[in-house]
Amino acid sequence: MEKHDAKPPVILWFRSDLRLHDHAGVAAALASGQPVLPVYIWDENTATRPLGAASKWWLHRSLAALGSDLRGRGSRLIIERGNAQIILAGLAQEFKARTIICSHTFDPETEVHDRHLSEALADIGAELHRHNTTLLTLPNSLTTQAGQPFRVFTPFYKALQASGICDVRLNSAPVTGEWSTPDRWPQGLALEALGLEPKPTPSGKDWAAGFDGFKPGEAGARGRLRSFLKNHLKTYAEDRDRPDLDLTSHLSPHLRFGEISPQRILFETAKAVEADQELTVGADKFRAELAWREFSYGLLAQQPRLDRVNFKRDFDSFEWRDDDAGFGAWCRGETGYPMVDAGMRELWQTGYMHNRVRMVAASFLVKHLLIDWRRGEQWFWDCLLDADPANNPASWQWVAGCGADAAPYFRIFNPITQAEKFDPKGQYRARYIPGYAQDDMRLAHMKKSRDPAEKVDKSHHIPDYTQPIVDHALARERALATYKRRSDDMYRHGDEE
Repeated sequence: MEKHDAKPPVILWFRSDLRLHDHAGVAAALASGQPVLPVYIWDENTATRPLGAASKWWLHRSLAALGSDLRGRGSRLIIERGNAQIILAGLAQEFKARTIICSHTFDPETEVHDRHLSEALADIGAELHRHNTTLLTLPNSLTTQAGQPFRVFTPFYKALQASGICDVRLNSAPVTGEWSTPDRWPQGLALEALGLEPKPTPSGKDWAAGFDGFKPGEAGARGRLRSFLKNHLKTYAEDRDRPDLDLTSHLSPHLRFGEISPQRILFETAKAVEADQELTVGADKFRAELAWREFSYGLLAQQPRLDRVNFKRDFDSFEWRDDDAGFGAWCRGETGYPMVDAGMRELWQTGYMHNRVRMVAASFLVKHLLIDWRRGEQWFWDCLLDADPANNPASWQWVAGCGADAAPYFRIFNPITQAEKFDPKGQYRARYIPGYAQDDMRLAHMKKSRDPAEKVDKSHHIPDYTQPIVDHALARERALATYKRRSDDMYRHGDEE
């Protein structure tokens, strides 16, 4: 009876926005002057696709970090599992809450669900207030001069810069409000009850042991940003494609789960440049990478089934090969091409892969093996800690040539020359391929020779290493011929990077 006489709370529903700072929803809840009831609901039935195994690992730790941050403020995160609409309506009725605050997820299926949720809550006298806490701007809010959504990145980025959206000024004043959690709040579930932690392999091995190089949570995200700006931004533009140097920010999983805002990243980057003008070039390139994420969410809004449907529908008749053996070798990192294999092993061992290597590995699957991009995208979705519903499929479609602003069909990454260019001393390959000789000339013959037998002999420089499963030159010619057959409008000549 006491709970019905008490001041009704504002329900703060966390989703893909697992932080407390630079968060419009948190600020609105605290500014309401009402108690704040923080809740997370594990509801796999409302998203376009369920989380992959690696993402679940991250989510578990991110929720633990958020719960710890809330406890430090005299509150706690209430975890529930089931139908979000039923749970939220039940909480609203039990505690007479009239406001439920949450963030946009920009997941197409969830957006539809939110419309139904808003209607259901209205029927019991409650309102759903959504905030944009994960992007710089709403998808496709910027349009071309013809009023159409952007499908080419460069003009999109120019429009984003011209809009002033990137000129972020954050309010440094602390947000205050009533965080304390009354005893009457529901107990909720233990985090472990969600079953997000990966199960050991049949042999008892913890396959996620290598993920510990990351620190999920808002504090981890802020620390990662500070480290990147201090140590790597200066040479980011010239060396970001070097997996051996590993100068990327590693912020992508933190962004994926909303542990840091893109506004915070831009703000801190601008402060770093103000203090050191030599960081300007690196900062410009870094901002462009952040803008690609914004562009990808615009594509997802245009094609809600971006992970399953070709953005360019004329690719629907493309002649993909049914090659389970080749796909399995690719997944295991046993293609015989060290750059590809090192990347796939990095992915399996660490839940991450350097962006340059992602492009090389993806290109190998869809062009050397002519395997449907959707199979590769799904593998990445399951294995990547930063598996993003927009970035992941948009990037795969870019490589395959079926996406918006896609790579031209004749761009077929040569995994040998890519390794020589971006891993010149073989240090990245040696990191993931046992016995790899750190001599970049060792594979030079593969670039010059088309004799598979010669490649088999030379490959024995690496103990127990597999021979190439396909000849690069032959695979390239096969890919060019297949892509040309797709359309009469294709170019007559190809070139490789």
